[in-house]
This record gives sequence, structure tokens and C-alpha cells, in this order.
Amino acid sequence: MREKISKRTVDQLSPGDVLWDTELRGFVARKLASGRISYGLKYTDAKSGRQRWLALGLHGAVTPELARRLAQTERGRIASGADPQSEKEATKTRRAGIGTVNDLLDQHLTLYVNTRKLRSHHEIARAYNKYIRPLIGKVPVRDLRRSHVVSLLDRVASKNGLVMADRVLAYLRKALNWHATRDDEFVVPIVRGMAQTRPRERARDRILTDNEIRALWKATNFDTAASYGTLIRVLLLTAQRRQEVAGMRRSEFDGDIWTIPNERAKNNRPNIVPLPVTTLALIAALPAYGDFVFGTTGRSPFSGFSKRKTELDRRMKLELAEPAKWKDWVTHDLRRTARSLMSRAGVRPEIAERVLNHVISGVQGVYDRHDYAVEKRAALEALDALIARIVDPSANVIDITARRAPTDGPVAARQIV
Repeated sequence: MREKISKRTVDQLSPGDVLWDTELRGFVARKLASGRISYGLKYTDAKSGRQRWLALGLHGAVTPELARRLAQTERGRIASGADPQSEKEATKTRRAGIGTVNDLLDQHLTLYVNTRKLRSHHEIARAYNKYIRPLIGKVPVRDLRRSHVVSLLDRVASKNGLVMADRVLAYLRKALNWHATRDDEFVVPIVRGMAQTRPRERARDRILTDNEIRALWKATNFDTAASYGTLIRVLLLTAQRRQEVAGMRRSEFDGDIWTIPNERAKNNRPNIVPLPVTTLALIAALPAYGDFVFGTTGRSPFSGFSKRKTELDRRMKLELAEPAKWKDWVTHDLRRTARSLMSRAGVRPEIAERVLNHVISGVQGVYDRHDYAVEKRAALEALDALIARIVDPSANVIDITARRAPTDGPVAARQIV
């Protein structure tokens, strides 16, 4: 309805009514469902062309006459190019310590990612620094639009691939959703359908063939000082995740048992990994710089996968009998290969899944608290023996269960060379 806003006309409003003033454009009084009356000013921002709403106060705290004077003042500022509501939002975000996307990412890392000690905190911080900050880091959070996110994803997809674009989207969505839980007015500008790929399309089924495993084993006989070749072999022999093996510590050993602590495990569950003699021999042959098994200093986990993987691929192609049949592979394919080899070696599926530290669903996963150390040992020894036969079909591989390593620490036993 339209009429001059006054005490008389305001008192006549019913819940849900909106009264537009006939003398001052955009000046509004509306009666809320709670029965309270709110005064406001609706206007168009000259720069963005967006419709904006500026709250002027509640009836009782301000009178209709005072609300009108406030609206007139803001109208004058708007005519001069000001955007009162944006200024109000900016003041609010500055008080909260968040002005730009960079500020939001900083707080998300400090108050959420690091506080919860997320296993992926290094990857999240790297994605923020490499992809998000350079492109939209300086954008004020209150001005962040869907178009910013789309441009970001298009840029990452064109330079780094669709899968990386989806990973960046996931990290950014997490940060924005976190911010939305702390800000009453922030609306996350990400909607369904913005992902570049579908999970089914990203799913991989690549495993290495026996010929490729033989070529891999020969090709990994390099880079001993940096330990990358050994790391690749251990990934295949243990079926564990790349970051879990790269961050392996000597202090995590108890004899020939390696325990991946819950803070380093993807599912936050510790994993007991009995190491076969081949794996122990590979580890024992590495220089002992410090607590970290892999790397060049012993003070930090192994890093620099990309460059060394390129060199490994080059060496593998040279070792293959038919280089023309070369197929690209990624490091995680070793885990899938090891799981498939365990099935081939006769390991029961539920035991192989526990070796991989996959979550067991259903009642069994809830109530069965057995550590399966003995069963895992047998599974990994079977995997060890099968890989030995693949690497050298002519070799006489003896029963490895009859020559288990001593329990006083990693030893220099040797099975595959």
C-alpha cells in the first residue's frame, strides 16, 4: 500500500503489510510477523545496479519522523554515489576481521583447518596460495559473486585440468560455508552444477600390468639419496596412501610393525602395518638423517613428487619391451594395483580392505575391534611374494613366512633387488 508514513498510518498496519511512503521514494515501513514495525530504505546502487535495502530501525526505538529524516539523509548520500548498505556491511566484516577473500582464507586456516589438525591442511593451504589468492584474493567478501568463482574455475581448468578445478572448488566451498555459519547475511555464491566433472567420470580403474611392474622396479633403482625410488617401491609393497608413506617416521616403528597414527590417516583411524622383509630391507638401506624415513633432511616428509615422477616415467618407458604401449599412470594407481594383487594372491577381501585401512561398514565395522595384525601380516607377505615372482619370474622365492624379520627394528633383510 502507498500512503504517507506517519504514526497514524503505521498504527493501522497488520502483520505482513508493507507501507510505501508517497513523499520520499524508497522509504518503507513494514509490520513483521512478530508484530514489530521496521523502517527501511530501498534504493538502487549506481555502480552495480543492484537493489539494496538499508534498515533504519524499529518502531519504538525510532519514530516515523526520525526514520524519515534518516532516509532523507541517506538519499542525499546515495545521490552523491554512496552505497550505505555496502558501507554498513564493510564495517561489520572489518570488525569481524574479514574484509577480503584473503582474510577469509587466513581465518579459515587458523580457526578451522589448523585447529582441527586436518590431515589435508598442507594441500588446502597450497590450493589457497597457488590458485585462489592470485585470482580472487583481493575481492571483498561482501562483493564475491558467482561470476568470480566461475572465472576462477575456468582458469584452473584450462591450466591445471578439470580434476584440479574441482578440488579447488571443494576447498573454496568449504571455506565459504564455514564463513556463512559465522555471518548472518553472507550467502555462499556456489551452487550445484559448478563442478567440472562427475565422480563417476573421475573414478579410475588403472592398475599396472606385470610388465609395467617389472619396468617400474628397474626404473626405481635410482635417486637413492632423495629416496623417491624406494618410496615408490614401498607404496606398492604396503598398499598405503602416498602421503602416509611419504610422512613415515622411524618413531612409528615397533620392531617390524609400522603404525600410522590417526592424525596422519585419511579416515582418522590408526592403521597397523606389519612390514615384510623386503620393505624392511629397503628402509634399512636408506640414509638415516632423522626421524622421517623419506626425504633428504629427516626433518620433514618427502616432497617434490611431480618432477621425480616425470623422471620415473622416462625411465620406465626405456625399460618396457614395447614402449609404444606406454600408458600414463598416477601414484595412487599403485594402491589399486597392490589391492588387486592381494586378491590374485588369495587374500580374503575383508582382510585386504583392512590392510588398506578402509572403513568397514555395518555392524562388523562398529563392534569388531580386533587389530587383525596377524592377518594383515599374512596378506602383506603374500603380496611381497607375488611381487617378487612378477619382478623376477625365474627367481626361486622361498617361503617368506619362514624367515620373518626380528622384532627389534627394521633390518637389512633382502628379497628383491
